[in-house]
Amino acid sequence: QVQLVESGGGLVQAGGSLRLACAASGRAFSNYAMGWFRQAPGKEREFVAASTRSGGYTYYTDSVRGRFTISRDNAKNTVFLQMNSLKPEDTAVYYCAGRSTSSQTTWFTTGYDDWGQGTQVTVSS
Repeated sequence: QVQLVESGGGLVQAGGSLRLACAASGRAFSNYAMGWFRQAPGKEREFVAASTRSGGYTYYTDSVRGRFTISRDNAKNTVFLQMNSLKPEDTAVYYCAGRSTSSQTTWFTTGYDDWGQGTQVTVSS
């Protein structure tokens, strides 16, 4: 199990940027594929972005592709979500998640075992 703590959320105007960070502790971070999810009020939690163990491969949901970037620093046990050109519809609680895997080249959109507590992102119009 890995413990995850998100930070970096806040209030930003449409068109602005935020960088979320997720610090991991516990088991070897480099053994975990990582993902970001979000949940808007009244909606189900949805997948946003995923990274393989090394960060060499990434995947995004269509609505954020080209605007968001997931990256990780395994030496610092941290995964990031750089969010640019933010829109009001990006408003949500953002969660990072980890999934232990033996694969170096697989990212995941489901099946995560460990979750952070979330950080609020609010985009004003």
